[in-house]
Amino acid sequence: QVQLQESGPGLVKPSQTLSLTCTVSGGSITTNYYYWSWIRQPPGKGLEWVGYIAASGSTYYSPSLKSRTSISRDTSKNQFTLQLSSVTPEDTAVYYCARDFSGDVCFDYWGQGTQVTVSS
Repeated sequence: QVQLQESGPGLVKPSQTLSLTCTVSGGSITTNYYYWSWIRQPPGKGLEWVGYIAASGSTYYSPSLKSRTSISRDTSKNQFTLQLSSVTPEDTAVYYCARDFSGDVCFDYWGQGTQVTVSS
């Protein structure tokens, strides 16, 4: 059973960089054909896909967030990390990490989500 757990600060100031880590257990992030993803849900809105890092280490980001987003990984810890720079209050959301088994936003395992608020 694969489990994912998000961690990171719940409050970030405007213009700073949001950084969240997803720790994966029960499966390796280097196993082929899986895409380790970040998704967010702003208050009162739907889910928004942020990006992923593939088992190969390649990354792909939402075009609307690409200029501010970086996803990296630490294979020794079986973790992957989201960094979102120059945040504004519009980046306030519940952030989820998840495993995509198709590369086409089909998720089979999710973390519980973590609230991040952007406020001074």
